[in-house]
Amino acid sequence: MGNTYWRERSQPYKPGQKAAFKVSRSKIELFMQCPRCFWLDVRLKISRPSSPPFNINKAIDELLKKEFDTYRKGRKPHPLMIQYSVDAIPFEHDMLDQWRENFVGVVAINKKTNLHVFGALDDLWITSEGKIAVVDYKATAKSSEVSIDSDWQISYKRQMEVYQWLLRQNDLDVSDVGYFVYTNGRMDLDGFNDRVEFVTKVISYKGDDSWVEGTLLDMKACMESDEMPKMGDDIMGGPCSYCSYARARTELTLKHIQKKN
Repeated sequence: MGNTYWRERSQPYKPGQKAAFKVSRSKIELFMQCPRCFWLDVRLKISRPSSPPFNINKAIDELLKKEFDTYRKGRKPHPLMIQYSVDAIPFEHDMLDQWRENFVGVVAINKKTNLHVFGALDDLWITSEGKIAVVDYKATAKSSEVSIDSDWQISYKRQMEVYQWLLRQNDLDVSDVGYFVYTNGRMDLDGFNDRVEFVTKVISYKGDDSWVEGTLLDMKACMESDEMPKMGDDIMGGPCSYCSYARARTELTLKHIQKKN
């Protein structure tokens, strides 16, 4: 996750501005989910309510990084890579610490849009053919086996594809195939006893980052427009739940004011 320190709140986007505008990997995902929420965020700095931090997941991320870094130094495959027949070892690179740093990450300036695109990744592996594989750590706790087959997990896949695109903009030979190191807290034990046991899978995913360039163009057009875009759809196919809540709350507030007057 990298070091954390106070950062000045970024300024809203001004149509026609010459300075490159920073958009994180998560901002791209926000646009994919709901153009209206994205527009309100970048133009007016009205952000979606944030969720509480997942500190357990953060701890697992940090421990996995330390674990894989041990094998990186030894230039050996991690036992999980052997177990799941991944022909690779952890990739050693001078920029890896920076690429993992929140709010810094891997950076690319998209010339067509003048967007400063960045994203902080978890890990990189290198195959025996010299290809770089993006690796993302995921953690959960559920009774069923983990997978990346649910509709809502399209965000996981897009996340990996953005990282693949960013690394290719930095002239790395990136494999289409990336890996999710997905760990699941066991719920079938007799008790807690100050310990949670996990079962970890390595799940391969063949990414396709061809959508990224076109999406950046669409994002820039959205940012330049003074017209608020339409709502996006949630994972169930209905309207964005954040926009729906905001509309319902506004309507109820106006009715209350009218009734009071």
